Amino acid sequence: MIAIYPGSFDPITLGHLDIIERGCKLFDQVIVAVVINPNKTPLFTVQERLEQIRLATPHLSNLEIDCFEGLTVNYARIRGASVLLRGLRVLSDFELELQMAHTNKTLATEIETVFLATSNEYSFLSSSVVKEVARFGGSIDHLVPQHVALDIYRCYAKTQPGLTQTTDRVSQKNLPSQSRDS
Repeated sequence: MIAIYPGSFDPITLGHLDIIERGCKLFDQVIVAVVINPNKTPLFTVQERLEQIRLATPHLSNLEIDCFEGLTVNYARIRGASVLLRGLRVLSDFELELQMAHTNKTLATEIETVFLATSNEYSFLSSSVVKEVARFGGSIDHLVPQHVALDIYRCYAKTQPGLTQTTDRVSQKNLPSQSRDS
C-alpha cells in the first residue's frame, strides 16, 4: 500500500519527520510530495526542500521524495497511491484537514485520508513557527534537523546581518573539534 504525504515542507520540521517515520512503519511505501504552490513565496526552492528531506531521511528504505503541482488526488492516482497521509497537531488542524479529506473524497472515492496525531513534543510545531523564531534571532536547533537549521540561519543572515552570530555558533557546533581550534 502506497501513501502520499503531501505538504510544502518549507522547511521540514522534526514534527514532519515524526509523521514520515511513523508512516513508513504503517505503509509499504511513503512518498513525501512537496507541493508546488505558485500562490506562495517559500523560503526555500523546491529543489532545496527536496534535498533537505533527503538528507533527513536516509535511514528510511521505503521512502521516496518527489514534488508535484496540481491536485493531490490526481498525483496520488498517477503514483498508484490509495492513501493520503496527514498529521494533526491541534483541533484547528482537524477542521481544515477534515474539510480537505471530504473534498478529496468527492474527487477520488478510491483514495482514503489517514490522520496521524502528532507526538506530544511536536504538537506546537509548524514551519511558520520555525521561520518566525529564526527571523527574530531565536534558536531553532531543537525544532528542525541540524542541516535545515543551518540553511535557515544562513537565509536570515543574508537579510538580517546581525544574525550571523547565530549561524556561526551552529556551524562551530557541527565542526570536528580540530577544525574549531584552527
